[in-house]
Order: sequence, then C-alpha cells, then structure tokens
Amino acid sequence: MRSQIKEEITFRKLEVLLAYLEGGNLTSAAEKLDISAVSVHRALHSLEESTSCKLFNLEGRNLIPTNAALVLADAAREVIQTMVEGIRATQRAAGYSSDHLKIGSLYSLTTRTAPEVIIGLKMRKPELQTELVLGSNADLLQKLKQNAIDAVLMAVPEAEPEIESVPLFEDEIFFAAPAGSPYAARTEVDLRDCAKEHFVSLAEGFVTHHGFLEAFRQAGITPNVVMQVGDIFSLMNLVSAGMGYTLLPGRVRNVFGEKIKLIPLKYPFAMRQTIGLSFLRVRERDPNLLALSAVCRMSRHNAG
Repeated sequence: MRSQIKEEITFRKLEVLLAYLEGGNLTSAAEKLDISAVSVHRALHSLEESTSCKLFNLEGRNLIPTNAALVLADAAREVIQTMVEGIRATQRAAGYSSDHLKIGSLYSLTTRTAPEVIIGLKMRKPELQTELVLGSNADLLQKLKQNAIDAVLMAVPEAEPEIESVPLFEDEIFFAAPAGSPYAARTEVDLRDCAKEHFVSLAEGFVTHHGFLEAFRQAGITPNVVMQVGDIFSLMNLVSAGMGYTLLPGRVRNVFGEKIKLIPLKYPFAMRQTIGLSFLRVRERDPNLLALSAVCRMSRHNAG
C-alpha cells in the first residue's frame, strides 16, 4: 500500500507545530526547541504545503491556528508519544539504558579487576543491577556481537571496527613453574630450553592460549601439551600439582601464593596483553556504558 504521508512531514516539524501552539508565537517556539524563529516559520509553512491544508491565518504579524492545525496537533501528540515509547521499548530490548547490565569477563580478571570495576559502577549508579558472565576471549566477543552481554573485560580485540575499547592496563606473560622445580630459581626462561618439558594450557579461544602458541612459534618449537582446561584457575592447579609448565599473565601472580613461580620470558619471547573494556560502538552513547567507561578510565588513571 502506497503511503499517503509525504516525506516532507517529519517528526521534527510536528514538534515545531506543538511548540508553536504551546508558546503562542515564533520566538517562544524557537527558544523551546533551540532553533531560530525563521526555522520555526519555515517548518510551519512546510507543513501547510505537505498537508495541502491552511493551518494558520495571518492576523497582523501573528499566525492564528485554524481548526485543521488543532486536529493535526492532536494527531502529532499521539504519534510522537507512540514513537517515544517505541524507541524506549527498542532500547530496553537491546539492553540500552536499562536497570540491568551484563558484563563479560575473563576468569583471570575476577581476582581484582572485575570486582573493582563493578564496585566503582555501583558507586556511580546504585540503582543499576550488574551480572557477571565468564568465558574465553572468543566466547565473550561472540556474545558481545550478539548483544547477549552489554560490555566485556578482556584482551582488547584487534581489527574489530564495530567494537569500541577502553584500555585498562598492559599485562606481561610469564613462564609458570611449581615451587621447587628446576626453573623456579631462574631470573628468566629461554623457551628454546624447554622443548622436552610437559606443558598444560588453556583451550582454544582464550587470549592466554593464543599467546602461549605464539611464544612457542617464535621459539621454533612445538610444546608437548599433555592437557588443556577451560579456565585459568584449573590451569594453575595443574601447574601447582606438577602436571606441567605453562605461560600465565602477571595478574594471577598472587592467586596461589608461593606454590607457583612466575618467571620472566627471555627476549625475544617476552609478550604482553592489553586488557580493556570493550562494547559495541553503536551503543557508545548508552548512559550505562558511559558510566562504565568512566569507571574504567578512572581506574586506568589511578593505576598510572
């Protein structure tokens, strides 16, 4: 069915009509909408042409609304209110500016970073309910793109134009060995010396797993991985028990106390991760995400 509404009739022009009727003159309507009186007059004249109806009678310098203008105004109020409610419903469905925020996080960030960020957000927006969703970098990034979560604390993704990121800190990757192992007393570890050792690692999709493979690729050896696990704390348990060595980010240094030693990697195998807050760029003006971003930027400033 062909629309009988001309494209010149816009929500903005209908708002101008309502502002004029409420204010009674061009100047009042212009001040209310923060536009010029000329723009108000032009919008009203455009509505007359688009509806093919005389909406105003000119008496001196005043535009006196006709009955047609009042009828159009009644319809405009209803249409604009319906659209406002529709936009709010759409935003709620997308998680925009709701009272509930789902924040994704790597397991390794739950020891300090995620709790600090959530507490900071709670101080800014006490009414906001937060939910923490844990997973790997790949899993969390997919959930973010599908709007299953609102934001995520993880390694900053590369080449993702639809993702906006706020860097929090850079973390060094270390060689992890159980206390008392031959490597525990070293000041640095050359991965080329570890070709015959047993290793444990995170499963594919974790940023630390990617770094693990990249470090050994640079060393020119294939690590003998005897087991893979789905979270970093299980991985550390295996190292502590002597199941094998691995590579770990410095942020988990104090989780197992003295049971695990983190030794720097010898150049050129040293690696770092950039950890940050990421969210969809299309939602960058979401008030909840603006508050969350502010907390993260403040956290970065305090850390610096």
